[in-house]
Amino acid sequence: MFRWGVLSTAKIGLEQVVPSICDSQNGVLTAVASRDAERARTFADRFGAPHAFGSYDAMLASDTIDGVYIPLPTSQHIEWSIKAAEAGKHVLCEKPLALTAADIEPLVAARDRAGVLVSEAFMVVYHPQWHKVRDLIANGAIGTLRQVDAVFSYYNVDPENMRNRPELGGGVIPDIGVYPTVTTRFATGAEPERIHAVVDYDPDFGIDRYASVRADYGAFEQTFYLSTQLANRQHMAFHGDKGWIELTAPFNSNLYEGDEVRLHSPGHDRTEVFRFTGVKQYRLQVEAFARAVSGEGSLFTLEESILNQRVLDAVFASGKSGQWENV
Repeated sequence: MFRWGVLSTAKIGLEQVVPSICDSQNGVLTAVASRDAERARTFADRFGAPHAFGSYDAMLASDTIDGVYIPLPTSQHIEWSIKAAEAGKHVLCEKPLALTAADIEPLVAARDRAGVLVSEAFMVVYHPQWHKVRDLIANGAIGTLRQVDAVFSYYNVDPENMRNRPELGGGVIPDIGVYPTVTTRFATGAEPERIHAVVDYDPDFGIDRYASVRADYGAFEQTFYLSTQLANRQHMAFHGDKGWIELTAPFNSNLYEGDEVRLHSPGHDRTEVFRFTGVKQYRLQVEAFARAVSGEGSLFTLEESILNQRVLDAVFASGKSGQWENV
């Protein structure tokens, strides 16, 4: 059993990842660390973890864990991922891993020096619906892919929320712009060549709150928009000359209409539905991580993280220049 330590008591860990660790078949929650020892103990007791630490460094120095899950604010991801790797711990770090692609390079070096696994926590790539989409496209189910469309939005105007605080790495592009990008790259195996974007900033928070993006992949184009100040919506579609694919819950599993991949015929006279019920993508993620530590299967790599972050870097650059920017 892979012995997990959780570095902080953040909401995403509390609600999604830690319950998934406890529910997994090959991992166990062993320790929790917080800058507040009492908070760490309360969190650990809630999930039956035997060890609680009042500092992150103390947990990293402990031999009670094999690796860590890091759900800290984005601005602290690289710092603590490097520290964990240097302590000989495997690392699963919440997305977005960094704020620029260049920031990831020191972590790659730390990973290689320590000989540990480090992976950005993109739960979507472990969900079978995305493997189905990838297979359908590869097998010609929609013919030649020409267009990908996506939307991801939610409404959050809480000034204390980290997503609205630029010093913590907040903003819509780092928070959810990663998803249309990573899933398109995963499903198609292609990389965008250039980006054109319009980005709107909140005058009070100072963070990017809306982005409209065009990504030129050469053989096809992707368009998507994002917002932290629009009504909740998620949708994604892949359009070819012989049909099109849509996903009803592309990013947050088991929301809205449930997890379905719908394959539509060219004339809209036939729809084949692939339904994925009861999928726990966060559990699939932590189980895949533990297997990879044992030498089985594969993970989302830091090299993939760099490629994905380069796209987001180009989105920010285009938003400032108003021009097409190379990835």
